[in-house]
Amino acid sequence: MKISTGGIVAISIFGIIFLLVLIGVLTGVSTYNKLVSREETVNTQWANVQNVYQRRADLIPNLVATVKGAANFETSTLTAVIEARAKATSVNINPKNLDAASLQKFQEAQDGLSSALSRLMVVVEKYPELKATQNFSELQAQLEGTENRITVERRTFNEAAQAYNTYLRTFPTNIFAGMFGFSKKAYFEAQKGSETAPKVQF
Repeated sequence: MKISTGGIVAISIFGIIFLLVLIGVLTGVSTYNKLVSREETVNTQWANVQNVYQRRADLIPNLVATVKGAANFETSTLTAVIEARAKATSVNINPKNLDAASLQKFQEAQDGLSSALSRLMVVVEKYPELKATQNFSELQAQLEGTENRITVERRTFNEAAQAYNTYLRTFPTNIFAGMFGFSKKAYFEAQKGSETAPKVQF
């Protein structure tokens, strides 16, 4: 059976179209899998960030109880810490919705708690007998260690988000990302005013 020239051309065109569709499908599957993998890395890092913030929140009741035992300690300072902790622990974000607005809300609540803790530590300086207790010293050391962990986990989260966002925006990934519903992740940013050096007055 002879195949006409037109038939050969039609088969060739069909073969080329099939090959292009196959390449598109394989590229789409590969891109989707990489997006999922990188998004899961971001989600894992977000869980690590939440874990260290939760560790700090868990230390605060013991710290407050220890400080409360000091005679004449300023109750307004303790109240501010307790309220800031309540606010910080009430802000929970699903890692699937890590957009700039939700991350800013989380960060503001955590920054409020950091600020309240800083004020508490300044006030504690007036109480040498409190600072000398072993329980307070241990809690203070644990809090300092936790603050360091928070810094590390936030930086690692930003690195994971940056890798994901970069991959998301590259061509042709950006086409498939839009089709599959993947969106950019937000970053932790420096606290407002941190770029200005504090004024030291004696």
